[in-house]
Amino acid sequence: QLQASGGGLVQAGDSLRLSCANFGGTLSYYYMGWIRQAPGKEREFVAGISWPGTRKNYGNAVKGRFTISRDNIKNTVDLQMNSLKPEDTAIYYCVADRGGPASTAAPFWGQGTLVTVSS
Repeated sequence: QLQASGGGLVQAGDSLRLSCANFGGTLSYYYMGWIRQAPGKEREFVAGISWPGTRKNYGNAVKGRFTISRDNIKNTVDLQMNSLKPEDTAIYYCVADRGGPASTAAPFWGQGTLVTVSS
């Protein structure tokens, strides 16, 4: 049961850190990722990380600003978001996939956390 936290209202240029945990389970051996969906738009891949964390990939819109990481002891996956822009406003979902890199087609989704960036 994935649960994301850390969302909130910030101003453009600010930073925010999202965290994802699997309550009642483990993230071991799962590819993890973050997907976002802005109002009226399709789901968008944000970032992904392999098990145990050696490979990372990012969506073009966030490259150089966002960093994904995982703590395999704490069993969490974080998304550090810097230099936030109003267009980063969206609900951010933590996703997991046992079979391959996380994507919008991942089988396991958390409930999402809202990030709002004001201009």
